Amino acid sequence: MTARMKYYEIDDDKYIPGRWYLRMPRTDEVGRGDLFDVWRFREGRYLNLEYPIRMSVKPDGIALEFSRAFGIPVVHRRVVTLFERLGLQREVQFIPVEVEGQAEPYFILNALQIIRCVDEARSDEVFFWRPEDGEPDKVGQYKNVRGLKVDPSRIGEANIFRPWGWRVLLIIAERVKLAMDEESITGTYFVEV
Repeated sequence: MTARMKYYEIDDDKYIPGRWYLRMPRTDEVGRGDLFDVWRFREGRYLNLEYPIRMSVKPDGIALEFSRAFGIPVVHRRVVTLFERLGLQREVQFIPVEVEGQAEPYFILNALQIIRCVDEARSDEVFFWRPEDGEPDKVGQYKNVRGLKVDPSRIGEANIFRPWGWRVLLIIAERVKLAMDEESITGTYFVEV
């Protein structure tokens, strides 16, 4: 019998003392510094952006190699290099971002796959939009998923993805988690799903 592949939600560790917090991404569109539509990074597709993205830091603190800003993963170039070594170039897009006060390069990690893999029976609680919720376009879709579990048999060879219907999470395969641990990438927090 073969061992079941493990998968993890990756988030940033909010409990690191003195850590930084990245603010909402902004663009330089027409020099106005407009807020950027962060939902675009949850669509699971390659993005062509017309304007540079900038992020401020508030409060200032220890720079992390993996952070999230409004749910968007922001990574140091060490993470990019690691993912390239792991052969994940087809699964992610790294979008350059200027982070206030940082000379080192940072990137938004855009996962390019959405996989229908939520294991509704094993997840703690799954709530669906109902007609009485007043959102007819969302009826039958996930409204909330607590204690999410994935069905590994639906994932195939994917190493990094967002789950269909609950794209607020970023999921990685165990081999990616172990490589990040081995490289001592700062800022990561993992929960097995």
